[in-house]
Amino acid sequence: MNLSPVSSQQMNTAIETQIQDALNRRIFLRNSTSFLGLSALSGMLQGKQDTSSGLTGFPNFPAKAKRIIYLFQSGAPSQMDLFDPKPAIKDRRGEDLPDSIRKGQRLTTMTSGQKTFPVAPSIFKFAQYGQSGMWFSELMPHMSKLADKFAMVRSVHTEAINHDPAITFCQTGHQLAGRPSIGSWLGYGLGSENRDLPAYIVLTSFGTGRPNDQPLYDRLWSSGFLPTKHQGVKFRNTGDAVLYLSNPPGVDRSTRRRTLDRLNALNQQRFDSIADPEISTRIAQYELAFRMQSSVPDLLDVSKESKRTLERYGPDVHKPGTYAANCLLARRMAERDVRFVQLFHMGWDHHGGLPKAVRGQCNDTDQATSALLIDLEERGLLEDTLVVWGGEFGRTIYSQGKLTATNYGRDHHPRCFTVLLAGAGIKGGVTLGETDDYCYNIVRDPVHVHDLNATILHLLGIDHEKLTYRHQGRDYRLTDVHGHLVNPILA
Repeated sequence: MNLSPVSSQQMNTAIETQIQDALNRRIFLRNSTSFLGLSALSGMLQGKQDTSSGLTGFPNFPAKAKRIIYLFQSGAPSQMDLFDPKPAIKDRRGEDLPDSIRKGQRLTTMTSGQKTFPVAPSIFKFAQYGQSGMWFSELMPHMSKLADKFAMVRSVHTEAINHDPAITFCQTGHQLAGRPSIGSWLGYGLGSENRDLPAYIVLTSFGTGRPNDQPLYDRLWSSGFLPTKHQGVKFRNTGDAVLYLSNPPGVDRSTRRRTLDRLNALNQQRFDSIADPEISTRIAQYELAFRMQSSVPDLLDVSKESKRTLERYGPDVHKPGTYAANCLLARRMAERDVRFVQLFHMGWDHHGGLPKAVRGQCNDTDQATSALLIDLEERGLLEDTLVVWGGEFGRTIYSQGKLTATNYGRDHHPRCFTVLLAGAGIKGGVTLGETDDYCYNIVRDPVHVHDLNATILHLLGIDHEKLTYRHQGRDYRLTDVHGHLVNPILA
């Protein structure tokens, strides 16, 4: 039997093929087990993957909420000026904060050098509202009328003492950047209900209380180590809501379609070669962007909204990029079953001049927040929409800088702050948690940020301990190894 000689070129080709096959298998196994699972990957390889689907077995149980609107008040609202009155210290203005209250807790560098920590009771009046008798400041005349719809948690606490780590912690469950945001986790677990819009949309606005407040970074709505299709899509306030969504001059929709088809074919060839799921994600995102060319303009067109609806949100609703305008867009997104809508309203960082600045922030947000809840309820959407209102931490009872009868500032305070929830699965008219007379320490029913996030996931039908993703040899989750349900606020 004669064997044909094998050339060195043929041998090299065979070796290269073996190496590539091994690499392909490694990529395939690494990504398929952590990204979609073998069954889902099989569908993807056939070009039939349902991009709207979530993980098999999710939701874990019947959900109370289909979607969430998270009204994040970036900069940290002052809880004792808005929700947590402290009449017992009214006559202690200017006294030094007792050591028995401060207990040696860490301070920021902005006040750690102060020789004294003068107590600054709120100058704003408080009253009880609704059948529940929930306390609200005079700064919130609209939200206070909806007192019986809210669950007010006064005992939220966190681990971070500065803005960026604290916001990152609220969003991702960790102070360091790099982990998926809560909206990405929800998209990963539950998928999307609307094939023409992203599952996770972010809107930002600058407050009048401090127009040049702390910046926000795009990584706050990143998918981290999750597949990139789950990252949040930020809508801009000027120009195209999404960059490059409009066709360039001379390119019509049919031309765009042909170009996209050719690009997808090239990407599919590459996917067939190395089986990297991120390539399939890119194809899906290109297709979503194409569909968004029609869905986004319709979403943003508020011309058919009634005069009554627009007036309810206040005059700023006519100004794109304001909190009021974004609240209206949030309702329109809820109508279109966007899974997670997040509004970031900046301007709550009031180290000085708080009385004037916080009044401006409340003017921005109070009426529009109330309008959003009423609007959702009238359209039958509040019953399956969870609405969350809160920031990254609280404020100190002592004044930062000079204290006068009419003016003061407050430093960062992670030990206690207030978060409000309303809508699907929430027991309205409940006030949970209690702080001491100085609003400095929690004395009853503490709620950690991990507990809050676990509860949010629960309301959307997710057991927070089961929504995991294997990355670099360990299983990660939004709540890390922590988190307990806040049962007293659940309906």
